[in-house]
Amino acid sequence: MAHFKTLSELHQFNGYPPPEHPMISLLRCTQRCSFGTSEFTGDFYMIGLKKMKAGFIRYGKTKYDGDSGSMYFIKPRQVAEMRNLELEDDGFAIYIHEDYLNGHPLHAEIKKYPYFEYEANEALHLSPKEEQIIWGLYRTIESEYNNYPDEYSKDIILGHVGAILRYSQRFYKRQFIHRTELSGRIISRFTNTLTHYFESGQLAQKGLPTVKFMAAELNLSASYLSDLLKQETGKTALEHIHIFLISEAKHLLNGPAATVAEIAYSLGFDNPPYFSRLFRKEVGMSPNEYKKYNLN
Repeated sequence: MAHFKTLSELHQFNGYPPPEHPMISLLRCTQRCSFGTSEFTGDFYMIGLKKMKAGFIRYGKTKYDGDSGSMYFIKPRQVAEMRNLELEDDGFAIYIHEDYLNGHPLHAEIKKYPYFEYEANEALHLSPKEEQIIWGLYRTIESEYNNYPDEYSKDIILGHVGAILRYSQRFYKRQFIHRTELSGRIISRFTNTLTHYFESGQLAQKGLPTVKFMAAELNLSASYLSDLLKQETGKTALEHIHIFLISEAKHLLNGPAATVAEIAYSLGFDNPPYFSRLFRKEVGMSPNEYKKYNLN
């Protein structure tokens, strides 16, 4: 697998002219795009807008075969592959070496956007109006990039990159809201998967189910699953797992005599004190207090 430490290496590998700047590169795609024919990683972020007609994009573990206008976000050292792309309209890709962000607020800000963790099938789908907003920001970046650079260029470019990221966060929120039917199905499948995990004995065998495990069972990335559930229910995937386990704990505490430690171990907790702290956080009293309260 190819790994590109510099944008010059990426350009050379794909037969592009050298980038105008060693730390940031803008690529416009008209109908067809070539990004090589194999998996690659790099020390850079990629922000792309491509309305695909053919070919595929893959990053993480998932392949994306095209749909309406979509945006994609790749973080440094994320495995990616883009083959034989044919576009309905023009597209673009912005490559930003991670070192270009040093000393700028975007260095910390960019790490807060969860969609860099999303898989390809969770790409951002844009409405025509939203596309216009993103294209407007891109053209401003492109104009600044192609002009003679001065002391203001970096701040202006990264300021508009930051705006693209903030708009993308807003548009993802809109996407979650507009996909309420999907959200409802995911919540049901999430609950059913947890129930099966518990009833099939996997809890005792494998321990507490992780968000990553639950997401894989639902064919989603962990970040997308949590964001989807948070938007729909106000609680993350981890919080839903905890709620389920505390509900089971309440049932066991009301049942035949068993110590809190035994119940904790039966629910997959390796550390009974951690179980007790989680129980108190969710219920407002310790497991022993809950048990005594319900016996009175």
